[in-house]
Amino acid sequence: MNKTNQNITDQTNKKLSFSALTLAVLIGITGCSSDDGEITNTDSDDTNGTPNFSEAQFVLANNGSDNAGTADLIDQNSVKLKTFNTTANEGVAFDALGNLIQASDISSGSIKTVCQLANRVDEDSFNSNRDREITGSSTTLANPKGIAVSDKLGLIFIADFGAMQVTVFGATSAGNSAPLANTITNAAPWDVDYDEVNDRLYVALTNGDVAVYDNYVNGGFVAMPNRTITPSDNNGAQVSVNIHGIVFDSNTNKLILSDVGSATDATDGSLFVIDNASSADGAVSVARSIAGPTTMLGNPVDISLEGTDLRVAEKSNDAILIFSNIFAGESGDITPDLVTSTIKPESITKVGMQNEMADISDSDTLNMSLLGVAVSSNPATNSETTGQISRLSPELTTTLGSYNASQTIESVTFDKAGNSYTTFDNSTTSTGGIIISNKVAINRDGQTYSASQDSIISGANTGLISPKGLDVASDSGMVLVAENNADTPSISIFSTCTTGDANPLMTLTFANNARPWDVDYDATTDRAFVALTNGTVAVFDEVKSKLMAGTTNIAIEDRLITPANTGTAVEAPSNIHGIDYDSVSGSLILSDVGSATVADDGKIYVLNNVATASGLVNISTTISGPNTLLGNPVDIMYSGTDLYVAEKSNNVVMRFNNILSSAGGNISADESAAFAAPESVAILPDWLNK
Repeated sequence: MNKTNQNITDQTNKKLSFSALTLAVLIGITGCSSDDGEITNTDSDDTNGTPNFSEAQFVLANNGSDNAGTADLIDQNSVKLKTFNTTANEGVAFDALGNLIQASDISSGSIKTVCQLANRVDEDSFNSNRDREITGSSTTLANPKGIAVSDKLGLIFIADFGAMQVTVFGATSAGNSAPLANTITNAAPWDVDYDEVNDRLYVALTNGDVAVYDNYVNGGFVAMPNRTITPSDNNGAQVSVNIHGIVFDSNTNKLILSDVGSATDATDGSLFVIDNASSADGAVSVARSIAGPTTMLGNPVDISLEGTDLRVAEKSNDAILIFSNIFAGESGDITPDLVTSTIKPESITKVGMQNEMADISDSDTLNMSLLGVAVSSNPATNSETTGQISRLSPELTTTLGSYNASQTIESVTFDKAGNSYTTFDNSTTSTGGIIISNKVAINRDGQTYSASQDSIISGANTGLISPKGLDVASDSGMVLVAENNADTPSISIFSTCTTGDANPLMTLTFANNARPWDVDYDATTDRAFVALTNGTVAVFDEVKSKLMAGTTNIAIEDRLITPANTGTAVEAPSNIHGIDYDSVSGSLILSDVGSATVADDGKIYVLNNVATASGLVNISTTISGPNTLLGNPVDIMYSGTDLYVAEKSNNVVMRFNNILSSAGGNISADESAAFAAPESVAILPDWLNK
């Protein structure tokens, strides 16, 4: 008999002798204690008896009678750091912004997004003003279990056990929305993993098979699997029974599977490693199998791979198991390297890493490579460009694509995942809002707003009536919006994850009831710079810090900056619209539309050393005059080197190179392109597509 077959036979025999007493003894051995319970380890590498695992954090979803709906933040040694009431109980994953996405079937099928979970306080709960949910009859969700997220495409793939299908949504979708796609499976699925490099979906089925869909998204969410992998011994006999957890490792082209066997048997769980996953088909001999009484595998409902360390959520035996070097070694009854007792774990995943780049409005890289420049169109009379967000080449010579937000839109900006945030207003109904659209920076060419991918913040509670400019702080989960209406002018701060008729998390208001047009939040200094239509700039310090401390309103600015020439304030009419602060140089760049009815009196200002400035601040550079084509420069964005300008009255988008070293004056733009009523402009760094 070959070694693999012998090991599988041995494991089967050992399972028969695995008793409840043996399990109790295994869990009862104490290596060191934690908030999670007791830790047992058999391969001690450091002074306190815990193996040396790479530093990391994980989220563990719980699903017991007393802890369903909670999730624990744990470290690499399974020590609990915090607990959250996510109100969800099934599969967990993270998106590109560090938000937790979790499936739930506690009362009805749903997918919840918990904003910036790792940064939330201990014992915090799901909050509709901060978080969002996909649920309702239109979603077709029944019993969603494991999930996977494609950061590149901004898609959520859901194994829906009760509906016997894989369901797909855009990552910014919310509410009772129909899915982008449903793929019916041959057996009830429990988990999924997606290889976004090769557009390949792996689905763990509870009949012991793995369904593989090649070219899944680009093929229009193909309906039938290209291949089916059946874990087998070397004689071709199936060894899998009820696959739950699945992980594809792109570095080795291997699949790791967890098999719970019988859900009522706490002794018959297994782990399988499958080689050459991208091409495996049919009865495939497992490269390694782990099972038996020493493994403590009974119902391994989910797995997470970090390097070569495999973490197992072992539900029936109430434990987190860690197996090091999962791809190496013999098959058989392998003892875990670390065992931590915990109550009814359901799913586990590593906390998502946040992008270390600065937000697009805070670009601090000289000569940064760009994918393009996004420009919104807002003509006075509705036309084919109304609601359109176009992507132009950095040289402004070519249109690369467009997306229709299906509203009368104002300003547009983007988070670090490439999702767009667009303000809109309806003068007829006096209602406004924010459209959050999935991956507009990259791959929504020719598409329009769809509830399957996108969502809206709007309603009486939002206070949004006539919102204009906005800015996103991705790492803080904040979107700041300039609300321009005459009665309640303010900066409203919303969660980037909320949706619907949500309350602002915080509002900033101004002395003398001044009206804002745009805002630039600088994450480095935790400071908000607000362009006011009375020709001044309001500055608010410690914005996030005050929000985190519980403040819901900052009633007046900390400082007010008035642009000046040789100590005298700029003459009226002065009407600041566009604003961009550069924390590297401490410079503030402003656009002044002057009179909104005059098409040749616009200006660009550069003010130096404004980080803590107050009162009159002399302008160091002014760009104005007929050659500039500046009439109503309604928006600007600095790339770290150059300045892009949306010039609305003259229907042109422009770029002024090396703006901070420019001598200014009556100069022509270095690049320009005709564009219908441009309302806002935003750069798109090429790292958005990495």
